[in-house]
Amino acid sequence: MAFVLAGGRGSRLRELTDRRVKPAVYFGGKSRIIDFALSNALNSGIRKIALATQYKAHSLIRHVQRGWNFFRAERNEFLDILPASQRYDEATWYRGTADAVAQNIDIIDSYHVEYVLILAGDHIYKMDYELMIRQHVETGADVTIGCLTVPRAEASAFGVMAVDAADRITSFLEKPKDPPGTPENPDVTLASMGIYVFRWDFLRELLIRDMQDQNSSHDFGNDLIPEIVRNGKAQAHRFSESCVRSSPDAPVYWRDVGTIDAFWRANIDLTDFTPELDLWDRDWPIWTYSESVPPAKFIHDEPTRRGHAVSSMVSGGCIISGTDIRQSLLFTHVKTNSFASLDGAVVLPYVNVARHARLKNVVIDRGVHIPEGLVVGEDPEADAKWFRVTGGGVTLITREMLLRREASL
Repeated sequence: MAFVLAGGRGSRLRELTDRRVKPAVYFGGKSRIIDFALSNALNSGIRKIALATQYKAHSLIRHVQRGWNFFRAERNEFLDILPASQRYDEATWYRGTADAVAQNIDIIDSYHVEYVLILAGDHIYKMDYELMIRQHVETGADVTIGCLTVPRAEASAFGVMAVDAADRITSFLEKPKDPPGTPENPDVTLASMGIYVFRWDFLRELLIRDMQDQNSSHDFGNDLIPEIVRNGKAQAHRFSESCVRSSPDAPVYWRDVGTIDAFWRANIDLTDFTPELDLWDRDWPIWTYSESVPPAKFIHDEPTRRGHAVSSMVSGGCIISGTDIRQSLLFTHVKTNSFASLDGAVVLPYVNVARHARLKNVVIDRGVHIPEGLVVGEDPEADAKWFRVTGGGVTLITREMLLRREASL
């Protein structure tokens, strides 16, 4: 079975997670971030899935209920939602990633599974988990950890590991100042993806001991994994061996869209001529909740009032009325009006852009109504007075920000 951890707030996404948990944040025109971990599991042949939720989970739960309700109990398959429900005592929510699993031991016992795949629900990637599980069984490891290969200079932001020539993990370090290299290349480091495979009987015993340890932070990366590395057998599984790509020479793709800049970049990258993330692959689809919406519509064809989009993705239900759109990604039910322009815009669902607005390098939250003549992206100092401007020059616009602006005018 797959146990998906989807309770993290994602505070670095700032106002985008004021109302929703990070795994419920929109991505790619019609999906949510959680859809990637769930789709990978389903496409890998895993039809027993549990989803642990905690922080502001309503939109996540609603999305899963609407878009992932095709599992059938009579076929011995399920997607169970496990909210933090004070199962340990009346004052304790999920205290860490390991505790989220530990508090549901009795539920997992009822599934009668032999292996448990632990997944983070907040990353963008395509991976065949079957290959990782197969390696775990063949090596007889106590835990197998999914690993990215990253430059040593960037590895200090991750939990990293040193391995021997057979990829057995010899040490596991959380965000070290001097990360170790790999046996074949001292300039790169293996970083944890937060993906683990265990035999359930082994993990169950480990979790029970951890729950009783008052000095533990009840976290896989901080507590359980280092203990297994010291006293058991921990094996690394390299993501390059199971990454699902559109062609053999395509690059390995994994993104943590945990900041506004990273979120904007990953979405805008999808408008490239050949994006690194292939959303058109019918052999490894990204499943999601699909609304019943009409096709996108483009209207007006005059020299200064032409509805068109270049190097962009425009979702169903959109109406592009006399607007110039370039290298932008529009989610469902976005309406733009005459003489407006969007350049480098990531526009979440149900946004209305009024006439003469000019928006460049922006992320616009769901349900925002952009007022007539608003200009954003040309004067960072002026933008920062009302909106959130990132170090990378991306401006986030939300309803609350616009209300404050309007109240002061």
